[in-house]
Amino acid sequence: MKRLEGKTAIITGGAGGIGAATGQLFCEEGARVALVDLAESPLAEVAQRIRGAVPGAQVLEIAADVGTEAAAAAIVKEVLAKFGALHVLVNLAGIRSYEPLAEAKAETWQKILAVNLLSYAYLAREALPALRACGKGSIINVSSTHAVNPRVGMGQYDVTKAGILSMTRTLAFEEAPNKVRVNAVCPGLTLTPFHMKRLGRTEQDLLTEDVGHNLQRRWADPREVAFPILWLASDEASFCTASTLMVDGGTRV
Repeated sequence: MKRLEGKTAIITGGAGGIGAATGQLFCEEGARVALVDLAESPLAEVAQRIRGAVPGAQVLEIAADVGTEAAAAAIVKEVLAKFGALHVLVNLAGIRSYEPLAEAKAETWQKILAVNLLSYAYLAREALPALRACGKGSIINVSSTHAVNPRVGMGQYDVTKAGILSMTRTLAFEEAPNKVRVNAVCPGLTLTPFHMKRLGRTEQDLLTEDVGHNLQRRWADPREVAFPILWLASDEASFCTASTLMVDGGTRV
């Protein structure tokens, strides 16, 4: 039996590198998957790729701005209408800002908090009735190593990632009586299209680069982050809640 056979999952940030890899892996393991992202075209490309790689994959594409409160209820409603149940929520959507805290603007704060932190809270709130009803609900909140290792110039992003860890533990404590597990994953350097575009480097260049950022001295493949998310979503992690899993190759502080 596949590890997510018969389960339905929502994955926000589903058109991104880690989101797409997680969506495909979940489908390989038998899940029905709703991929959520802002733009329709990248979502369609990812969904088409998954269907091509996984015969019979059930993928629902939902284009939505998760930074708005109303989107959360609409997403859950559409998923339940399509698949009839919900077992797993993967909060992965995220945006970045590059402003020193001394220069950070209110509008930037509002935008990054809305997407990186409040969307996680709103989606969890709206998903919880269905997650409770299934009897084995699981929420995986994707944070970052920079939640515990902040940097100069990206304070707003790092603050939201730290907030995700606090939210994860609190929600885990609150939902334990309802048999909903809540955990966090903190990826390190992950080779995604976003980073290739940001750095102006090819995939091959980055794959062959000697990275001093972590003990393995390399970038992670998105699938290497998707596997820990899969484990936390599955019944194999049934005794794991309120935990933070570092998936970072041994990132140096």
